Amino acid sequence: MFGRFKKSKSDKSASSQPQLSHALAEIKLPYCTSTIPEDWVTINGQEAVLTVPFAANEQILEPLRQHPELGKLNWVLRLNIAKLPNSQPELPMTFGNVIVVSSGKGGVGKSSVSVQLALALQQLGANVGMLDADVYGPSLPTMLGGQEEKLEINAQQKMIPHQRHGIWVSSLGYLTDTKDAAIWRGPMASAALQQLFRDTKWPRLDYLIVDMPPGTGDIQLTFAQKLPITGAVIVTTPQTVALADAEKGITMFRKVGVPITGLIENMSYYQCSQCGHRDAIFGTEGGAKVAHREQVPLLGQWPLDARIRSGLDDGKPLLAEHPEHQLSLMMKESASKLAAELYYQAQTK
Repeated sequence: MFGRFKKSKSDKSASSQPQLSHALAEIKLPYCTSTIPEDWVTINGQEAVLTVPFAANEQILEPLRQHPELGKLNWVLRLNIAKLPNSQPELPMTFGNVIVVSSGKGGVGKSSVSVQLALALQQLGANVGMLDADVYGPSLPTMLGGQEEKLEINAQQKMIPHQRHGIWVSSLGYLTDTKDAAIWRGPMASAALQQLFRDTKWPRLDYLIVDMPPGTGDIQLTFAQKLPITGAVIVTTPQTVALADAEKGITMFRKVGVPITGLIENMSYYQCSQCGHRDAIFGTEGGAKVAHREQVPLLGQWPLDARIRSGLDDGKPLLAEHPEHQLSLMMKESASKLAAELYYQAQTK
């Protein structure tokens, strides 16, 4: 295993292999649940490469750069995102990891969270797609823009997803008129969703984010039982009525064998853009308490902020337009936690 640590003969400043091994064992990377495996690291002379199997940015290198010995090396980050086990291992899947974003009830900002997580993962270096599974009210064309551009169908009768802000998107909203209503019974809607998933010609993806419809009905069960899911993210507000439904969603996914990767407490508080005062409109720490009670990782507590809303209304998400904004950095931190949790949960399983 130490063969991964390659040293130049002229390099006298780098530690010996046993010292390197010991130093790596002392370090825990952000959002990681264990120390650094030796086969993640390659050292050649003064250049050191950390290869991680999930989406991450340069911040993950900080503990290595601050170490008294390892900090003498020039650290470089590389991604080799792993294709993890899913809920339907017998089904062929030509791309990476499917993450469903779900909520027990509507109105908690699930689609907004889905879009921001997808954009954040893309900015962390992953190839990302989005599937709009809310066939009754597809909102991704509004939030990502290009609503007037219809999906193309190739010679093999496959839909070609749009590329919006660096991510690939397939939605019923790109196939129908904006004012059309999907007046379907449950089985018909479930069949439409499966077709949208399977008949989209996705490129090679590391992550596919699925914006699920709210609730725990036919569509959710169909997706969970018939399509491959790597993990689920639950979105809730701190409000009591939303928390009860969020717990129902957690229970449903666990019953069908889908791991809960994490929970995001959306609209956690309102912060005045003028004076900075915070007001907990929907209550305090409700999502955090559910996450603790259900033993689910808390991926983030996102504020109710007009800048997030206005960007999505205009098809220009804040993350895409201002990736270094403090709110964008907060959402990228949640995406970093999500990617790491997804990987480590699969290793534990």
